[in-house]
Amino acid sequence: MTPDPSDDPRSAAIEQLEQFGLSAYAARTFVALVSLGTGTAKDVSGVSDVPRTRVYDAIDELHDLGLVDVQQSSPKEFWAISVDTATRKFEREMDHRLSVLTTALDELEPVRRSEEQRGVWTVDGQATVTDRVVEFVEGADDEVVYMTVEDLLTEEVVDALRDAAERGVTISLGGVSADVQEQIGTEIPGAELFESLWVWSDTPAGRLMMVDGTQTLVSVLVNGHDAPPTDPRSETAIWGSGETNSLVVVLRAIFAWRLGDAE
Repeated sequence: MTPDPSDDPRSAAIEQLEQFGLSAYAARTFVALVSLGTGTAKDVSGVSDVPRTRVYDAIDELHDLGLVDVQQSSPKEFWAISVDTATRKFEREMDHRLSVLTTALDELEPVRRSEEQRGVWTVDGQATVTDRVVEFVEGADDEVVYMTVEDLLTEEVVDALRDAAERGVTISLGGVSADVQEQIGTEIPGAELFESLWVWSDTPAGRLMMVDGTQTLVSVLVNGHDAPPTDPRSETAIWGSGETNSLVVVLRAIFAWRLGDAE
């Protein structure tokens, strides 16, 4: 678990630098120099967990990456680049890595992904379920029907629904409270609102959605409504796609019946 930067900025910085590929000693050395401004190997070792004899190896690594400059004095002085400059370097590196990854994965992905999925697929964790919901909404052409509880109506989902509405997709939304309905009406003025299919407060239901009548997702709050969003098992979902997919067929019939009655 990543340390809270406000509670332990040194540990959080070191961990993130290691995620960017720096060795443990290089990460600790860079963080030490940021806090010192400039320093010798002795200075760095004194404020970090890096043995003095290993500081020089770490400096070589950081110097090759353009993160540290060296003054040829006796003893040698080391200077860390500014936080803004370091951040820009890592942003460029991340953008490059993402570009390479995207290109490589595009080459590997089938030219045409199958739209018909046999059976249903399982997704665990609120963040992952949200990713799948947003992905489905972004791929919608005609209609999105979406129901959820307050805590799962995240800004990310609202943004995706708003973008879909702006490109002409019909958005039909149901919530469990007047507050949710009001928020949706404000954020997505063109959305069609309907009452929930059942009293969600009596169930562990999380989300229910149908996209273009051919793709659906259903989720439940595994540990009930009190499950914290950070709990990796706080939500689990199943989804299916395709005209004849069993989950799609059942939910399409339910939505057709309920929305038909609402008209």
